Amino acid sequence: MMNALVQKLSEGEHPVILGGPGPSREAFHQRLENPGYVFIKFTDTQGGTDLGVRIDKAATDSTRANFAEGTGIVHVEGTLILNYVRVRCYAEIDLQTLSGTGRLAMLEEIHSSFEEAIPDHI
Repeated sequence: MMNALVQKLSEGEHPVILGGPGPSREAFHQRLENPGYVFIKFTDTQGGTDLGVRIDKAATDSTRANFAEGTGIVHVEGTLILNYVRVRCYAEIDLQTLSGTGRLAMLEEIHSSFEEAIPDHI
């Protein structure tokens, strides 16, 4: 059974903003130049869902963006684990507003429970 949050964010496009501590155009640019993580916050969930996305540099496209002028769109792709489900995040971020749209795609469920970890002979 798919996690409800993963299912919701996998259906259609959702509003997103840059998340994490002190989101800024400069910090976003630095994270894209030195791939690691970027924070994408889905704002249409209860309290918002701030995700640390491991950037896939090959699939991320900033050629339509001008960081110096703060204009254009950056396409971000990457992976993460949300509620024991490995997902891929797709987001289009407008540099002027640091917001845009995004969605998730489920890659695989990660089975993790205490029952599986406890041997029968205890």
